[in-house]
Formats: sequence, structure tokens, C-alpha cells
Amino acid sequence: MSDGDFVEERAEGTVVESGGFDRWERLRESELAVVVATTVVVVVFPWLFARAPVVSDVLDGYQSLASLVLIWGIFAMGFNLLLGYVGLLSFGHAVFWGGAAYAAGVFSSTVSGSPVLMVVAGTVFAVLMAWVLGVVSLRRGGIYFAILTLAFGQMAYYLALGPFATVTGGENGFTTVQTGDLLGTFRLASPPPAFEVLFGNWMYVFVGTLTVASVAVAYRILHSPYGLVFKAIRENEQRAEFVGLNVWRYKLMAFVLSGAFAGVAGSLFVVHGGYVPLESLYWTTSGEVVVMAVLGGVGSLFGPLLGAGVYLYVENIVSGYPAYGAYWHLILGLVFVVVVVLFPRGIWGILATLTSPLKRLVAREE
Repeated sequence: MSDGDFVEERAEGTVVESGGFDRWERLRESELAVVVATTVVVVVFPWLFARAPVVSDVLDGYQSLASLVLIWGIFAMGFNLLLGYVGLLSFGHAVFWGGAAYAAGVFSSTVSGSPVLMVVAGTVFAVLMAWVLGVVSLRRGGIYFAILTLAFGQMAYYLALGPFATVTGGENGFTTVQTGDLLGTFRLASPPPAFEVLFGNWMYVFVGTLTVASVAVAYRILHSPYGLVFKAIRENEQRAEFVGLNVWRYKLMAFVLSGAFAGVAGSLFVVHGGYVPLESLYWTTSGEVVVMAVLGGVGSLFGPLLGAGVYLYVENIVSGYPAYGAYWHLILGLVFVVVVVLFPRGIWGILATLTSPLKRLVAREE
């Protein structure tokens, strides 16, 4: 490789690479490559997570947790679209997650139990709520925006607990979810023929398909002109206004898109569990998705998915060990503090740092 294929700029402490490194970067930024890589990971994830020979003795019986990780990952990815790329911190995203869950559950018992239609109904409801709440909340910024979203979330919780209890089931939650077969043919609990070892059941196939679709949509949004405007608003909102951008409109659109991802995830949560707990609207649910996004790495596409996986692993598996399971909140808190203090870019940032020497080695060899 000639000197022109690998150039180091030491004056400013940065490294500018071309040749093989550029080819690596082009592959990494290719939408098709991202979708294919996501599909491969989604396909092998349940086997690696619960059925691989090394971990089967530890995680046996947690096959359904793989689906739950992806569901929460979609939720965290949508939240990260708002926090990591626009810089808006919402403490009320549970209103979209829980609202979509209730809408999907009510739809299943009154109209149709089709899983696809349930997701559509829940997502539409979440989008409408995000539009209405965004118009009000985005009139203020900073801490006022965060508190407003928290207030709306708690209002929804107490409405479901009291005035709307005849519909929501009150403190018992919505228990009459009627989930039918996928596409009218496949029972969600049944294993797909010839792929049982990989997927476990059709529920995971459904969730995995929507996860890949969500990643593709998020990637397209973030690499579109809209995504560039989102990042510009995050970096300097006043400068974005000075160049003629309608910042409020773009922030509203980001809020609605984030609510749509939460709606997909909340609807899948109902399809997966067959039940809508009242706590799905509580402020702690909003706090959980904040932790997932920050733990995985805000401002990255796949970081929130990793954060969701770590959070649910500690909550569902570490908490089951008799010796220290009762202290899983403390363990999770310690993990969160260590990651945030030592690695501000989150778990995804750790992986990026570890793979950086490998990428440079590949670039030099080429």
C-alpha cells in the first residue's frame, strides 16, 4: 500500500485514513449492509442467547426473553431518536408505549385479534397522541419540556387507573386481550418448520421482522435530510433557526417519529404477553427506557438495542440467582455508573473503541 492510501494528521491529533479504511466506512454506511447485518444478528440472536451449547445450561427457559429484548430495543431506539439525535429528553415516553399497548389490546378484543392489525392500531394511536402532546410540550424546552412530558405521562396513568377503568381494567390492567394467528395461519406459540432451533416460535419471527424493519426505517431517517436537520438542532438550535429552518416543526416531527417507534414496541409487548399491565403507563417505564438508551449509547443506531439487552438480562436472569438476585437493582446501578463515568458513549462506544485497531489493521493490510 502506498503512502497515499494511509495518511496520518498528527498536528490536530486525528487520523485520516483512505484506501481500505474508506472501503470499510462505505460498507458500514451502506443501508443494504446495515439491514443485512441486522437480519443476520436477529436470526442467530435467540440461539446464541438461550440455546447455544455454552449458555444453554444458564439461560435455558429464557427463549421468550429474546423476543422481549428486541421489543424493548425498538422502544429504546425510538427514544434515542429524540434524545440522541435531537437532544430532547422526555420523561413521559411510557404514555406512547402504554397507550399503544392499551389500544392494541382493546382493538384485539373488539375488532380483530390479528397481530399485524394490532400493531397497526397501537402505532396509529401512539402517533396521534405524540402529535397532540408534542404540540403542547414542545412550546417549552429544556427541563420544562422534560417535566411536561412527565406530567402528561402521569396524567395518562391516573386516567387509566380511575376515570377510564371500565375500559382499561384499572389497577388489574387489561386482561381480555384476544390475539389470533399471524396472517391468519401461524400460531405465534408454534415453532416454524425447520427453524425451531434458531427462532423458537413464530412470535420471534414476527418480532424479529419488525425489528429489522425498524432499524431500516431509523437508518433511512437518520441519513436523510431530516436526520441532518435533527443533528443540527441538537448541536445548535439557534443557528438552525438563523439559517431559516422551522425548528419547532422538525422537533415535532422527531417527537411523532419517536412516538411511532414506541407504539410499535408497545403493541408488540401486548402481542407477546397477552396482557396490558397498568404499570406500562407509569413513570418508571419511562425511566427504564432512558436507562437503556444511555447505557447502550445515545446518538448511535444500535446502542439502545444493546442497552435493552443488558438491562433485561440483569432484570430477568441475574435477579433469579439466590445469592445476589435480590440486589439486581444495585448491580444494574453499578453497571450504569461505571459505563456512564468511564465510557460516556455507552456500550456501543466501548465496542467501537475495541474494534478501531482491527479496522486500522485491515486498512493497512489492504
